[in-house]
Amino acid sequence: MKILTTSQIKELDKRTIEEENSSSEALMERAAEALSNAICQLFKEPRDFKVFAGPGNNGGDAMAVARMLSNRGHHVEVWLFNPKGNLSADCQTNAERLFDCQNVSFSEVTTHFAPPTLYRTDVVIDGLFGSGLNKPLDGGFAHVVKYINASPATVVSIDIPSGLMGEDNTYNNPSHIIQANFTLTLQMPKLSFLFAENQKYIGEWFCLDIGLSQQGIRDADTPYHITQIRQIQPLMKIRKEFSHKGNYGHALLIAGCHGMAGASILAARACMRSGVGRLTIHAPQCNNDILQTAIPEAMVQHDDHEHCFSTPISPDSYTAIAIGPGLGQRTETTMALQEQLNATECPIVLDADALNILASNKSWLSLIPKESILTPHPKELERLVGHCSGSYERLIHACELATQWQVYIILKGAWSCVITPTGEYHFNPTGNPGMATGGSGDVLTGILLALLAQGYPPAKAALIGTYLHGVAGDIAAEQKGENGMIASDIIEKLPLAWSKLEKNQYLCSSKEQKCN
Repeated sequence: MKILTTSQIKELDKRTIEEENSSSEALMERAAEALSNAICQLFKEPRDFKVFAGPGNNGGDAMAVARMLSNRGHHVEVWLFNPKGNLSADCQTNAERLFDCQNVSFSEVTTHFAPPTLYRTDVVIDGLFGSGLNKPLDGGFAHVVKYINASPATVVSIDIPSGLMGEDNTYNNPSHIIQANFTLTLQMPKLSFLFAENQKYIGEWFCLDIGLSQQGIRDADTPYHITQIRQIQPLMKIRKEFSHKGNYGHALLIAGCHGMAGASILAARACMRSGVGRLTIHAPQCNNDILQTAIPEAMVQHDDHEHCFSTPISPDSYTAIAIGPGLGQRTETTMALQEQLNATECPIVLDADALNILASNKSWLSLIPKESILTPHPKELERLVGHCSGSYERLIHACELATQWQVYIILKGAWSCVITPTGEYHFNPTGNPGMATGGSGDVLTGILLALLAQGYPPAKAALIGTYLHGVAGDIAAEQKGENGMIASDIIEKLPLAWSKLEKNQYLCSSKEQKCN
């Protein structure tokens, strides 16, 4: 699905109104109905709702919700903040409609605000500011935000927590942003919802379909997307009845140094569990016995060095190469990586220490074969591109790296993002916090290596591999729980993950469900 910027969503609202020959007031009523239904689903028992409405359309939404909650028998108190005496037309309309509601206590704040006592049993509806905000809150509104955040009440934000911006919050004031327990966003999530540092403001979010123009969404040009299961399944190849191992590629994994054989084992096992025909692990001699024992299905090729990767390998015998898990950063390894990049023309997977070596030798980035796949976590990316003030800036710099060197970057995290050489961002909805454990990235490297070896183009390999990695993690979490998960659990569930995707038995992840 597409993620539109806040300015695009505003245009989409206008287009919807024009296509339906309707009005902004009618669209607001529709949004309020969806919001009220969602709130009543969240809070099935009678609650006291305390609504804080701003002077714009977000405040209009909040007051329409207040009216509908009142009509359902809830006790509602509303404070409309109008310090400049200038309400939007739809906000004014919904303020006037509240006068006829018997269960609503209504106050308009123009100068002095006497804060009510907020109890733990109260539900605060945050409708101060919506996604159109383009600068940090200050003055009286900042004080109201701090007051709400300091209360024990449960907070529900309409569309977006007040004070948070839809995309870039690099220069925002963190203390002037509502910290919601729930965010009910309209039609589609905002880009800023997918950034780790904003989770404390958003809480748990749900996306509510308010019937905005589907044609308008299709016509909208955006680089931001959330990958969905219906996109992944058509990309997957069907194994032919009379095929043999030679049809599924010969992968080369260059991984592991003394004391780090585990990383090569995890990547190798994931590769073998992802359909590759043959796998050769190039490893230092000291790791021979453990590799031969741990993964007998793979072949082991010895490096000349006892303890590290020091000898580049001719790529001619292989259909795909991955370098990096547990590789180490010895001088011999650094020089061998440079020579390996010089000798390789096909796209490769670069992970972990291969990325760290490149970060220390940035001129070598030009040696990376076009359409290779780099899989950094945030700190590894910053070693490559420099310090970033937040997730938005990190994305921008990652995109610059991807477009400059024509590579795919999988920026790993809760919403891992596949960034393409053409500047598109594809956020992955699968996966869970149980995958935040050592070795998970090595598993992803093995999956990607297997897909490239089987002839998947890098673009498809990156999307499928990232999605599948998360599906396996979700299955593992469901069966084992998140706290006890280790990377091997993800590998163990890869066959079932593949089977569910191939047989169309996997519906979608919990995060993906929120977007539908």
